[in-house]
Amino acid sequence: MSKLKIPASVGDVCAKDYLEPGYLRDLQLYRLKNTIQHCYDNVQIFRQRMDNLKLKPGDIKKLDDISKLPFTTKFDLRDNYPFGLCAVPMNQIVRLHASSGTTGKPIVVAYTQHDLDVWTESMARSLNACGVTQDDIVQVSYGYGLFTGGLGAHYGSEFIGATVVPTSVGNTQRQLMVMQDFGVTVICCTPSYFTYLMEKAAESGINLKDTPLRVGIFGAEPWSAEMRKHIENGAGISAHDIYGLSEISGPGVSINCGHGEGLHIFEDNFYPEIIDPDTGEPLPDGQIGELVFTTINKYGMPMIRYRTRDLSSLITERCPCGRTIRRMQRISSRTDDMLIIRGVNVFPSQIESALLAVEGTQPHYNIILFTEHGLDQIEVAVEVTQELFNDQVREMEKLQHAIASSIEHVIGLRVRVKLVAPQTIQRSEGKARRVIDRRER
Repeated sequence: MSKLKIPASVGDVCAKDYLEPGYLRDLQLYRLKNTIQHCYDNVQIFRQRMDNLKLKPGDIKKLDDISKLPFTTKFDLRDNYPFGLCAVPMNQIVRLHASSGTTGKPIVVAYTQHDLDVWTESMARSLNACGVTQDDIVQVSYGYGLFTGGLGAHYGSEFIGATVVPTSVGNTQRQLMVMQDFGVTVICCTPSYFTYLMEKAAESGINLKDTPLRVGIFGAEPWSAEMRKHIENGAGISAHDIYGLSEISGPGVSINCGHGEGLHIFEDNFYPEIIDPDTGEPLPDGQIGELVFTTINKYGMPMIRYRTRDLSSLITERCPCGRTIRRMQRISSRTDDMLIIRGVNVFPSQIESALLAVEGTQPHYNIILFTEHGLDQIEVAVEVTQELFNDQVREMEKLQHAIASSIEHVIGLRVRVKLVAPQTIQRSEGKARRVIDRRER
């Protein structure tokens, strides 16, 4: 029996990526006004903040008026744990998700059925932008459970009619077996975990280029353009950067289509702004600043001007793919990931880009911070190939110098580089932990 045809609704949903810009702006304003009124009526902290600013929902008359509204931050979700930011009664909430909660209480997010439908559609549009169809077999190697990644990719894949293999995380050898035996064509996971899968595949004599795998959809952690090249060249696939965060919805807020630079934002659901991270003032399109989102089609726990701490910029030029929704530059770094070393701002993504630009290195590294003679220092431990590690001392020293020079050129600081043998850096099945802070406090 052949698979059923894609429902007409899938085409209708993906057509939202091509809305006429004037109509899209009108739709955004209509939804923004409704969201503001909904939050003012039902979320006490939001109503108090608007009253303190002497603002009423009716004062929001055009899209630019969004800058008058107060910000929401991660601290607001923690301070109002678990359900203080809910805008509907609990009997209308059908799903709860939460962050990992590695520091204090987790961040809880709540969804109505409408919210889940919007999220599913956004994920379906994301997959469609990557060329995924009902003929694909999608292996979901994000974690399932309170983390949003697994179920987000799962329901989006089912919506477009693809076959879903919910492997979740862990048991890497089984993941590779399933990938081969089931003829998987699309994989969804963190980029660091996929590099681990690549490594284990090579050890097992599996050439991923000989498998049907053709698309990788990677997110949940920052990764550089150099990492993308490493993955595409090593596995012979098209690697796509998917962006999202639990507070807004989950994965599927934006994604790169592969036709042009940047990630398409599904801005009929998630209204983007770029602000100066220090002053909070809006910045013009094209200028790098902090990414802020307002959910304009969410009812359970809407977010008004949520500060993501991610640094990006907005691209207004039409993408060659024809989509009219705006794009954002891939996340270059996070304000809360920034390291200040001897007065210099350093981002881990900068170090990753610099070291992967040097031939012979592997995408497995640690950034170790320590104090020496009262000054903060950086050591970068980098894995190299077995061939290079077994090479002559002179060649190792040459590589070490090349990596140190590349990093210094990018961040403007001298760092110590330690070359380590393969399998030395701890692997992660979820988000990679790159920075180890051993500084004296």
